[in-house]
Amino acid sequence: MEITGSCHCGDISYTLDWGSDPESIPARACDCSFCRKHGGLWTSSPTGALEVRVRPGGAGDYRFGTGSARFHVCRRCGAVPVVTSEIEGRTYAVVSVRAMDNVAPDRIQEAAASFGEEDLAARLARRTRGWIPVVRFVELP
Repeated sequence: MEITGSCHCGDISYTLDWGSDPESIPARACDCSFCRKHGGLWTSSPTGALEVRVRPGGAGDYRFGTGSARFHVCRRCGAVPVVTSEIEGRTYAVVSVRAMDNVAPDRIQEAAASFGEEDLAARLARRTRGWIPVVRFVELP
């Protein structure tokens, strides 16, 4: 299944090759302060591949807490369609379900998620197991 998504203005967009055609898309509603304030609802496919396209100057980034996650924030519209984490020289990612363009809402299976008690090692291990393991960034003209 190929899933597309973008920020509101389109300066940051993505295509996620899920790796299969799932009946439902699991979505995590993280309870950290950033995600609560931004309506963060994230998904990933540990067998998927992600292409992120960014217009020049279109993306800023925000990090907090451990600094191990990079929130890709659109500089024009403020949306956050992608989060990445660099782990042992490899980029892993999750995408915003709210930024998806072509997934019917009834396919989304939302669940609460709380990661505040994880230490950094446990957090990175969880990401290597569950986040999208193939991530490519493309700068658009």
